[in-house]
Amino acid sequence: MTDVLQAPATQRAPAPWVQRPAGLCYGGDYNPEQWPREVWVEDIALMKDAGINLVSIGIFSWVLLEPREGEYHFEWLDDLMDLLADAGISVDLGTPTAAPPAWFWKKYPQSRPVTREGVTLGNGSRGMASPSSPEYRRAATNITEQLARRYASHPALVLWHVHNEFGAPVSESYDAQSVLAFRDWLRHRYGTLDALNQAWGTLFWGQKYGEWDEIDAPRLSASVSNQAQRLDFRRFTSDAMLQCFIAERDVIKKYTPHLPVTTNFMATNCLSADYWAWAKEVDIVANDHYLVAQRTDNHVLLSMDADLTRSLAGNRPWMLMEHSTGAVNWQGRNIAKRPGELARNSLSHLARGADAIMFFQFRASRYGAEKFHSAMLPHAGTGTRIWREVMDLGEDLGKLSPVKGSVVKSRVAILWDVESFWAQDLEWRPSSDLDHRERIESFYSVLWNRGISVDFAHPEADLSGYDLVLAPALYLVGDKAAANISRYVHDGGHLMVSYFSGIVDANDTVPAGASPGGLRDVLGLEIHEFLPLRENETVTMGNGATGTIWSEEIHPGTANVLSRYVDGPAAAGPAITRNEFGDGTAWYISTKLDGGHLADVVLDAVRAAGIEPGVQPPAGLEVASRDSEDGTFTFLINHTDADAEYPARGRNLISGEDVSGTAHIPAGTICVVHTPAEQR
Repeated sequence: MTDVLQAPATQRAPAPWVQRPAGLCYGGDYNPEQWPREVWVEDIALMKDAGINLVSIGIFSWVLLEPREGEYHFEWLDDLMDLLADAGISVDLGTPTAAPPAWFWKKYPQSRPVTREGVTLGNGSRGMASPSSPEYRRAATNITEQLARRYASHPALVLWHVHNEFGAPVSESYDAQSVLAFRDWLRHRYGTLDALNQAWGTLFWGQKYGEWDEIDAPRLSASVSNQAQRLDFRRFTSDAMLQCFIAERDVIKKYTPHLPVTTNFMATNCLSADYWAWAKEVDIVANDHYLVAQRTDNHVLLSMDADLTRSLAGNRPWMLMEHSTGAVNWQGRNIAKRPGELARNSLSHLARGADAIMFFQFRASRYGAEKFHSAMLPHAGTGTRIWREVMDLGEDLGKLSPVKGSVVKSRVAILWDVESFWAQDLEWRPSSDLDHRERIESFYSVLWNRGISVDFAHPEADLSGYDLVLAPALYLVGDKAAANISRYVHDGGHLMVSYFSGIVDANDTVPAGASPGGLRDVLGLEIHEFLPLRENETVTMGNGATGTIWSEEIHPGTANVLSRYVDGPAAAGPAITRNEFGDGTAWYISTKLDGGHLADVVLDAVRAAGIEPGVQPPAGLEVASRDSEDGTFTFLINHTDADAEYPARGRNLISGEDVSGTAHIPAGTICVVHTPAEQR
């Protein structure tokens, strides 16, 4: 199995953006196999009315294309592809490998995924087999090759869509093939058992391994399993799924090397894959995003997801492959989107770098698990508000076609490392209240509320292009990351770090000496003891700020103390520090600051980094921009029930009106102002 688990030896040159349409892409998943042919004809006419120019098809069609192993039926797909081509609608052709047919499960039961608890999962749902199953990989590449060979020259085809949402709902599998593949992955990573035993700290609890075949997947055990082993199994699983993608992609590239190949990520919502690694293997980064319906700030989280997706894409154009027109079907309370929310959500993604706005799905399903999921064309048909908003959005995207290809410029980055999240989320951490996602959302929200553009970056990536880097939750810091962050600050960068960062190395091992390990020198301090707080306990600082969740016994070295604790377990000790390191500056925050106190500290760092926050937008007004040689496109998206105003100059591309200094944005609406290059 070793050969299928290793990363490619050379860097790929990604294929270009989709050849058609000429403007922004607009459309969604289309599942015509659920409907008779006469409905296809009706649907395609409606698509043209709505301005839809790209649809994703075939994603769950394996059993129709290959009803028995080696027997292929493509006539219905030929017909559909021809109808779409005749209508001038481009096709994103899916490989159907997220839904193996019943015959596959019957013939290859050893390919079924197994949970950590030892439960073998049955079929009858969506989701792939064990990603390490050779039978699955062979069957998946076989059907992919049949599709690639047949449709390579079809005039409708502009993009390939491999699988669907890798890692959801199946990622880790504890089947026998995965155990064998895991051992091979470990041999490649460590080389020798001695190196593995050292990395995993197996002398603890007498876990040392003497033979490779003694190593199992980290199954449920009597107590807490080896945490370094569990971290490596997460890494292995991400790599195993990625190799499934690469296997299909490489088959496709034999027949259509000129066409882009993608798969749909779930940027902030799926921690099953290391998307920094995956982004190097897709031609175009594509993402699925669904609101957390109950959260009143879900539009802010949407922006965060879009900014992360753009960052994964390296600030190249990316695709919003799926989002919803209204309610989804799988949350506890599937709250419908309010009037105008469909457009606001769509244009938030566009404002943050997407050049394709796609939905799941075109026509609502009448049966199956997703029959209550919203669609572009609802069950109630074309007389609905949703359909009218779909039509309006298509018209607006046509007006916004000049935005295509423009880029987002950010001077601030937030460090995002899924391996650190994997490690932090394991058992027996100092407090159950530690929450990396909450910290990142909090820091991000401060900047969103001030209209400050944010990228996300891996801690080992080049940070030199940013004036300020934030590390709200970076529990795991390996040697490369530590050296990279230190070099960034030493060379003049500004860094802000929040609590419980720099605690372990890449093997989830506490470095020698005091915390924060690899960040100790750049922060200019030592942490001698963690002092987590009780539930609902609050600590106060000398500047009047309050904190919850966490505090620490800090001993400053070169760091200056900006604020001390007045009370609590760290009373009189440092709470917030700042350290001059080389030509740069590093701040440290040792508690969860409440209310606007976090904003005060973050914005102090923003200003110290030479970034002027600019005009404070009214609460709930989203401000984002994209730039091109022709000028700046400023998106003003009003997420509130009150009218808003914001300084702007140029032409509102949606209304066609001139904006001569102040843009008026009525409640719930959007204004996109184009300021020509000579006027900005």
